[in-house]
Amino acid sequence: MNDSNAYQKFSENELGFSFNNIGLLITAFTHRSYLNEHRKTVFEHNERLEFLGDAVLELVVTEYLFSNYDEQEGILTNWRSALVRTESIGAAAQKGGLETLLRLSRGERRGTRRARDQILANAFEALIGAIYVDQGYDQAKAYIDKTILSTFSEILSKGTWIDPKSQLQEVVQSRVGLTPVYKVIVEEGPDHDKLFTVGVYVDNQLKGQGRGPSKQAGQQQAAEEALKHYLDQKS
Repeated sequence: MNDSNAYQKFSENELGFSFNNIGLLITAFTHRSYLNEHRKTVFEHNERLEFLGDAVLELVVTEYLFSNYDEQEGILTNWRSALVRTESIGAAAQKGGLETLLRLSRGERRGTRRARDQILANAFEALIGAIYVDQGYDQAKAYIDKTILSTFSEILSKGTWIDPKSQLQEVVQSRVGLTPVYKVIVEEGPDHDKLFTVGVYVDNQLKGQGRGPSKQAGQQQAAEEALKHYLDQKS
């Protein structure tokens, strides 16, 4: 997408204000791959804004949790992780209509859904960075309040903030006195789009299996699967 009017409309309708520098907003949606295909007309991609937006997002979420909940550091950390993880910000980006504004190469547009979700999450952080630069902290905070912090009550009620690896370790150690072991079963795909299949073993027995774009993501999914075995089967 190249029409600056579409970005200005998004700014006014979705963000509630007009960007002073519309080019900054457009850059927030410009993936590196798009730059490679438009070297004569486009000179900046969104990674610097993403770097800034990631820090602003974490600060706003941390400040909110610290100010509103009298909990220990460990619980606050888990809550923050649930709010800022890729799945959470990707869902917020989808809901906010950000995907239609992405500027991607033809190759990336034909990429996997998983790769696109990561790009979308990165663009969400870049957008926060752009808002911060153009409008200041308060406007960036207001957008994060609306899109991310508004989901916190649901995260609490569903218990999705609980780290499945930590929970699995507690359950397994209390029941059989052992520590779960994670092993990569399969590693596939090119370097820029890896997919890991990970198994979690207890006493050399496979208890759960997961897949993800990183070993950590695969481990989390494997832990979730193993937890079903222990909590549902009472094994």
